Amino acid sequence: MEPHITLGPGSAKRSFPFQGDETLEFIPLGAGNEVGRSCCLLKFKGKTIMFDCGAHPGYRGEESLPFFDEVDAESIDLLLVTHFHVDHAASVPYFLTKTTFKGKVYMTYPTLAICKLVWSDFIKVSGISEQYGGSLYTEKDIQETVNKIICIDYHQEVEVEGVKFWCYNAGHVLGACMFIVQIAGVRLLYTGDYSRQEDRHLMAAEMPSVQVHVLVVESTYGVQTHEPRRSREKRFLEAVVSTLQLGGRVLLPVFAIGRAQELLLLLDEYWRKNPELHRYPIICLSGMAKRCIASYQTYINQMNNRIRHLNDIENPFEFRHIRYMTTMAEFQDNCPCVVMASPGMLQNGPSRDLFDRWCEYRHNSVVITGYCVQNTLAKELLDAQPATHTLQDGKEVPLKIRVHYISFSAHADFIQTSQFIDELRPSHIVLVHGEANMMASLKKQLVSKYEHMGVGVWSPQNTENVTLTFHESKVAKVVGSLAVERPKTGGSLHGVVLHKNFQLTIVGVDEMGAHAGLEVSHLIQRQSIPFHQPWDVLRFHLSKLFDSISGRCSSYFLLPFLLIYEPQTAINMIQLEWASNPVNDLVADSVLSVVLQVRHSCWECSTLLTNPYRL
Repeated sequence: MEPHITLGPGSAKRSFPFQGDETLEFIPLGAGNEVGRSCCLLKFKGKTIMFDCGAHPGYRGEESLPFFDEVDAESIDLLLVTHFHVDHAASVPYFLTKTTFKGKVYMTYPTLAICKLVWSDFIKVSGISEQYGGSLYTEKDIQETVNKIICIDYHQEVEVEGVKFWCYNAGHVLGACMFIVQIAGVRLLYTGDYSRQEDRHLMAAEMPSVQVHVLVVESTYGVQTHEPRRSREKRFLEAVVSTLQLGGRVLLPVFAIGRAQELLLLLDEYWRKNPELHRYPIICLSGMAKRCIASYQTYINQMNNRIRHLNDIENPFEFRHIRYMTTMAEFQDNCPCVVMASPGMLQNGPSRDLFDRWCEYRHNSVVITGYCVQNTLAKELLDAQPATHTLQDGKEVPLKIRVHYISFSAHADFIQTSQFIDELRPSHIVLVHGEANMMASLKKQLVSKYEHMGVGVWSPQNTENVTLTFHESKVAKVVGSLAVERPKTGGSLHGVVLHKNFQLTIVGVDEMGAHAGLEVSHLIQRQSIPFHQPWDVLRFHLSKLFDSISGRCSSYFLLPFLLIYEPQTAINMIQLEWASNPVNDLVADSVLSVVLQVRHSCWECSTLLTNPYRL
């Protein structure tokens, strides 16, 4: 039955049940009431998109992975990765090589360039032993993963089977982005980690220029507000210099890429301005931090105006007062110094080794500059302030090192998040990437502020489903001959509705092939039948069934839509040939019935002798 579309002013509208379910589902497989292993699913209109695929820094082995067992990996169409940090990207090689995932993976160019370093470093320094099931993936898996990834630029619109998406600068680390996904007119913005405050080398996160229906936003700092940049830089430098002047060592546990470059810019500039500090070495104990400098130089055009202007004079990432080392064996611990080492939460690696070495002496300092997740030593130092510390060999020692917390974390605080929501004005807000108490306090504030506006706020646990319903009007575009004249208001339109990639188009029946991208094919059917009766006998009986038989050739004759060939002497087979369609197939069936009757009959031929061509 042809659909009758009632046209209103400007467009044809009707609810089409074949458009698919109007229920949108959002499910965190990680980062639900926690920070770490960010991984979230969007399900809508039969499409499934995964955002990020990280590992939890506070766990090891498969325990650090998102809850992959809650989803059929093969059903996921797209994986969109926001940035290169471990808690957002470290599980990508595992997911692409150890599961049944067959979809496409997208990230920005700087993210891929640095992810290759992060993944290699992750399997080396994560401390995963056979006790925890061994390494999650290998270098071979990493190379296979890199070959599958598609890179995109900011603002580049991509469409994959009806799913449109593009990304904006997120201001968190080099290459970090926020993704907007549009399916059937509904737009969801996934911020990942973002910062609306410009720092020494990165621009602030962009404000999307389109309406967003669902905002999925980080809640890392809840309702807390950040210290002004100048103030925190001053406190940081005072803590570093005062420790050095007392003859102590300064440990800066950081992730090798991201905040490390921000701190190196700050320290190198301050050392240049203060020659009396030149006797104190600044050491970056990370081979990966040195290797990533090439990526920073390559993508310097994605940084703020300050860095781009400096680059016109000299490379701002060629530090004069920073010494790079790749192993602990290179480090000579014989004078007051500043050492930057990874990882940032002191769970293992060089930063943990140096902390164990220096923690018993009160003239030393450790300055924690980033966010710390649960189940890490850095988080324990900040929250519990223990009097003793257990070394990696199991020995317990007094904890006398001075612990400073000066946040350089490039995450949005409450003021930034609130202003971001005010400008964006989404209909629904889903909170992720925050500890339970932080997320609860932020949700309470947002509900209080936006509830009267009808804005819903959710803070799901891991694997908890957030379900939203969108009753969107379906707009069909009329094209072809049906669009030559504008139908009258209230009139009816007869045509075929084509549904492709969540777009509806109405065309005339005879134009359906051209607009649906279909190719027209013609099928010729042939059927061979054993036949031993005289040729004229068959002509005689067919003439009773059909009004006209054309073609008096001795070898064939033509019925409406069908050609019959005379049997060959050696084979005794006749052939029926016709262009296949419902009508012609019926004619062929009726001819076949006559042929079979004649073949098995013993009719007298006298009638044929009297009137052989009764036409």
